[in-house]
Amino acid sequence: MRIVLFGPPGVGKGSQARFLSEREHVKHISTGELLRGAIRSKSELGRKARSYVEEGELVPGVLVRALAEDAIKDSGYKSFVLDGYPRTIEQAEWLDTYLKDAGHQLDSVLSLIVPSEVIIDRLSKRRVDRTTGENFHLDFKPPPPDIPASRIIQRKDDMPESILHRLQIYHEETHPVQAWYRERGMLQEVAGAGSFEEVYGRILSAIQDSMSRR
Repeated sequence: MRIVLFGPPGVGKGSQARFLSEREHVKHISTGELLRGAIRSKSELGRKARSYVEEGELVPGVLVRALAEDAIKDSGYKSFVLDGYPRTIEQAEWLDTYLKDAGHQLDSVLSLIVPSEVIIDRLSKRRVDRTTGENFHLDFKPPPPDIPASRIIQRKDDMPESILHRLQIYHEETHPVQAWYRERGMLQEVAGAGSFEEVYGRILSAIQDSMSRR
């Protein structure tokens, strides 16, 4: 199965993609993780990307595309889930052409939908141990009582106003590319609220439905 998975910050998209990788044996391709890995490895591409990151600039699309191309090729073009890519119509058009040239096409394009108020509530309850960097959640994984309260902080990115700003940017960036897939009858929206297993079940059903129609 060849899948593109969209989803705003805090929706659990990365976790669902990793679960698909583990359970369905598809390659999880996160361009963000690939980029960070290339920088850590100090590869030629990583060195080029690092210069943009250090200047606080966006990494050029051509470099990100090279990472995606190599990862898709490594999967044999047959079994992958793209997490956070494509982000633009240009990238979507490239992906469509790239797969067609290899004799393949996407099987499913999914967008996880969760109300903004749910995401804000979910992310605003995240806390971090300033000493160890460990993440906690006030509802699901509260900080142990033996950790001094002074060590437990809330990141600025997890403040409600910051979360809302991040969501606005996400929707502005992804609306055009999701509309591009919708116009081609490929986009399926999946309710992302509920337990992890409930959402995973909906994702599998959507994938099976899209593959049965191809």
